[in-house]
Amino acid sequence: MTWKASLSANYTDGMLILHKGQIVYETYSGCLNERGKHAAMSMTKSLTGLLAEILVVEGKLDPAAKVDTIIPELKNSAFGSATVRQVMDMTTSLKYSEDYADPNADIWVYSKAASPFPKPSGDKGPNGYFEYLQTLKKDTINHGEVFGYKTVNSDTLGWIISKVTGKDMTSLLSERIWMKMGAEQDGYMTVDAKGVPFAGGGISAGLRDMGRIGQLMLNGGKINGQQLFPNKVVENIQAGGDKKAFAAAGYKTLEGGSYHSMWWVMHNQYGAFAARGVHGQTIYVDPTAEMVIVRFSSFPSAANSKIDPTSLPAYQAVAKYLLNKDREK
Repeated sequence: MTWKASLSANYTDGMLILHKGQIVYETYSGCLNERGKHAAMSMTKSLTGLLAEILVVEGKLDPAAKVDTIIPELKNSAFGSATVRQVMDMTTSLKYSEDYADPNADIWVYSKAASPFPKPSGDKGPNGYFEYLQTLKKDTINHGEVFGYKTVNSDTLGWIISKVTGKDMTSLLSERIWMKMGAEQDGYMTVDAKGVPFAGGGISAGLRDMGRIGQLMLNGGKINGQQLFPNKVVENIQAGGDKKAFAAAGYKTLEGGSYHSMWWVMHNQYGAFAARGVHGQTIYVDPTAEMVIVRFSSFPSAANSKIDPTSLPAYQAVAKYLLNKDREK
């Protein structure tokens, strides 16, 4: 498959490639243009994880602390006995299903609770992210044993961040990253009926600004001559998480990978790591090739496993091409 064919096959709305900090490829199609914004979906999680890792490195958040010591409201939930690091790496033990194809999955009960619209008369379900998180029960396995991709971890982490800093995730992200990185457009965050930001998937932003996030990660927290956060933050994320716990989850297209601070770590020959969201959203950072790829997509299926076979090899092919071009100079 050619590069151009892969863009069409994966319903690509926007694609940006940065090499050594410069745009070397940019294209838009479908619903998007250079002035538009696109749902980043679960790439939001990686920004939540980034904020948490910054707080850890700065000594403001103890990754070994139990969640209920920071959020007493979660004492009787599954999260209460988990550590902050287990939430950050999604190795919590939860009775919760996030199968988007199953209309009876817990994700839809969660989504109903998160809706900003008024609840129907007589509705007795949880209202808002924080109320829903308090209802979750622990599964039979121990925390820390198996990776389980569950968005509720991200919203718990958003709550942890707000408890530790006294600011909601949106305000902290704006102050620490967005306002300082030279963003050319505002970003937006969906909220629940109580105004709590959706830390697990609520960001909408422009393609180039997500490219700036990728460049920040590639540069170890530095952009436009400013060090926005310590290089140690990126080093920690790139090192990855528990490969054994990740392997137990059975991600066939990401074998040998891991998940750490809500970033997907490939552990490939290029040291690549990524923010990923359903329907094909990606920030792919390749330190060896000094490359950042950002893709916005509207792939019909939520599962990225259906896109990976025609995306991940394409990203590696671009990295190889750029490395070869550098050697020719």
